[in-house]
Amino acid sequence: MADKLFEYAPAPESRDIARLRPSYQIFVNGGFRDGSGEAIKTINPADEEPLAEVAEAGPSDVDDAVTAARGAFRPWSALPGRERGKYLFRIARAIQERGRELAVLESLDNGKPIREARDVDIPLAAAHFFYYAGWADKLGYAGFGPSPRPIGVAGQIIPWNFPLLMAAWKIAPALACGNTVVLKPAETTPLTALVLAEIIAEAGLPPGVVNILAGGPAIGQAIVEHGDIDKIAFTGSTEVGKIIRRTLAGTSTRLSLELGGKAANIVFDDAPLDQAVEGIVNGIFFNQGQVCCAGSRLLVQESVADELVAALQRRLATLRVGDPLDKNTDVGAINSAAQLARIRELTEAGVQEGATRWSPPCELPERGYWFVPTVFTGVSQAHRIAREEIFGPVLSVLTFRTPDEAVEKANNTPYGLSAGIWTDKGSRILSMASRLRAGVVWANTFNRFDPASPFGGFKESGFGREGGRHGLEAYLDA
Repeated sequence: MADKLFEYAPAPESRDIARLRPSYQIFVNGGFRDGSGEAIKTINPADEEPLAEVAEAGPSDVDDAVTAARGAFRPWSALPGRERGKYLFRIARAIQERGRELAVLESLDNGKPIREARDVDIPLAAAHFFYYAGWADKLGYAGFGPSPRPIGVAGQIIPWNFPLLMAAWKIAPALACGNTVVLKPAETTPLTALVLAEIIAEAGLPPGVVNILAGGPAIGQAIVEHGDIDKIAFTGSTEVGKIIRRTLAGTSTRLSLELGGKAANIVFDDAPLDQAVEGIVNGIFFNQGQVCCAGSRLLVQESVADELVAALQRRLATLRVGDPLDKNTDVGAINSAAQLARIRELTEAGVQEGATRWSPPCELPERGYWFVPTVFTGVSQAHRIAREEIFGPVLSVLTFRTPDEAVEKANNTPYGLSAGIWTDKGSRILSMASRLRAGVVWANTFNRFDPASPFGGFKESGFGREGGRHGLEAYLDA
């Protein structure tokens, strides 16, 4: 009897859990209100259907939010750290209590698989609030002076790939240090940030301490250029990061940037290859490759390259692409039509420049923004797919012979956000990690995060650190 493939029955999570409302408002000075900009519709990238109407802020709303944050700063920063920590603990617990709702909402708005939102994004967001709640009354022991002071009003701009998690990365340390916040979520994924505003209001946070404004690039620009903001924290593309840095040059506004990446995932011939394959898949196909630290360049030692690529292709053939709300889905939808067009452009460039493209057999849904997991072999360092950030489920495979060659190729990029090392030798891990110009280096794993561990990059990947004790520094004036 011929072997039969094991088939997964559909296991969809109910979208009703998200409790979607027809419309959402901006959050200013402790209350919700309509924005002065035009309302925008947020779209489900899996089927291109509208999810909700979102009030967009205008320049006057930015002024109001900054004024509210400025007025709230003095009393908030004067609170004892243990009191500020209590608010953060409340927010963390509320995120946990509403975790299932937030996970479904994130999956609908972003396109990521529900099990990633459920098992990674939402628990990590709560963990960051818990972690920084613990720091709120211990700032004098963080290593930034005995009596560090908050900076003031923080303008924070976050991307669309991890909407709630990035909000937690930004808001939690700012509040723990005694700052107040004006935050702008990405225009394609504002919903979980606005539900977070509900949680913040229910937690009893004083009005004006956190303000959340939905809107497009013009609102981000208005926040950056506002004269009464003391610190800007931006996560997004390198191109926009450069614009922000030029805008703030010559001003007293503090700045931290977490930008793009082109991480090298380096596999040596003594690595456990089956484990490495799982790490490679997680490194580049997690969240459809829409991760700034994605391991988009696979550097394989020449002697095991064919074996590893064959094993990787077998593994990719088992990935399930489809409905993000299905608990069996491995690869969901691309976040937007614009991002899908960017991915297609760069993959076509890879083919035109002579690299060999391979994708597993895959039937994509008829509607929505989808891209099949793709591997390029025969890639040189001159290829665009090896140099430019694709921000999609596309892996470029290069080979090396010696550790020195691996280091040279890994560092041959304008970025410096992350890297991975796969080897059985601890001494090689330590030697390689010390030579790689990357802010985070994973060993025999990839894309592992912890609130206690700092994250950030070098070169065109930005500067400053988020997470851990180091993440407090961006919000303290020692």
